[in-house]
Amino acid sequence: MHKSGFVNIIGNPNVGKSTLMNALVGEKLSIITSKAQTTRHRIMGIVNGERKTENGESVEFQIVYTDTPGIVNPHYKLHESMMGFVNSAVQDADLFLLVTEVGETLKNQNVLQKVVASNIPVIVVVNKIDLSDQATIQAKIAYWQEQIPRAVVIPCSATEGFNVNTIFDHIMDFLPENPPYFPKDELTDRSMRFFVSEIVREKILLLYDKEIPYSCEVAVESYKEGETLDKISALIFVERDSQKAILIGHQGKSIKKLGIEARKDIEEFTGKKCFLDLRIKVLKDWRNSDRALRQFGYEGD
Repeated sequence: MHKSGFVNIIGNPNVGKSTLMNALVGEKLSIITSKAQTTRHRIMGIVNGERKTENGESVEFQIVYTDTPGIVNPHYKLHESMMGFVNSAVQDADLFLLVTEVGETLKNQNVLQKVVASNIPVIVVVNKIDLSDQATIQAKIAYWQEQIPRAVVIPCSATEGFNVNTIFDHIMDFLPENPPYFPKDELTDRSMRFFVSEIVREKILLLYDKEIPYSCEVAVESYKEGETLDKISALIFVERDSQKAILIGHQGKSIKKLGIEARKDIEEFTGKKCFLDLRIKVLKDWRNSDRALRQFGYEGD
């Protein structure tokens, strides 16, 4: 027997979707920061394995996890494209992982209505329970069982690893019998260039405040692989000259720190040394530009 399926992770921004996916996949594929609206694309993480059933039979499996942008009410064309990724994830799932946290409800009720109206199995993950009390957690579990009666509701702490194995067990129960969709040695459908740009963008989110992170996009211009050293050149796009000045910082100190922090994670990700060249370019109002969004892979992805 072989099981395969698409497990699509949806939910509000900053509820821990990327943390949960990385815990399930075992690799840091999605950006994790404390800031909302971190993930902007659909990012697949592919897990292959084998497990024994209660009858002692061996079952091979391939789980294709998809992390999606947080559900938002769009204010820019960028947000519209991000919600397009969410809507496509609603349509092509074999199983939903609806990630929530104690004290919040979905901001976009249209997505919840589509999930409720579908016949696709749902696991509701009530995340970050380590930050709450038992009574509040039980009330939230009861709320979601009422909202989606067919759902399995699981309290979880993705950062602590609590109940991640329980979520995996339920995923295996729901996973349909199918042949594998991807080669068994693939970890993701994304390129190394993509993950380098995500790492740089993550460091911008961590190192800069206010509107700067949300006004930035990163594109890898060149990626030259060597046996022991990769040479990478990346452009950081911002919307205004003032944002460029903030990114550079006094005497270039800020951009230097950004490069050092990004290089550390890139080297950890690739297992090789890295030379990273970062430059900044102003592209006015790129978040509302169809052409720019296509360039950055937000449309037709």
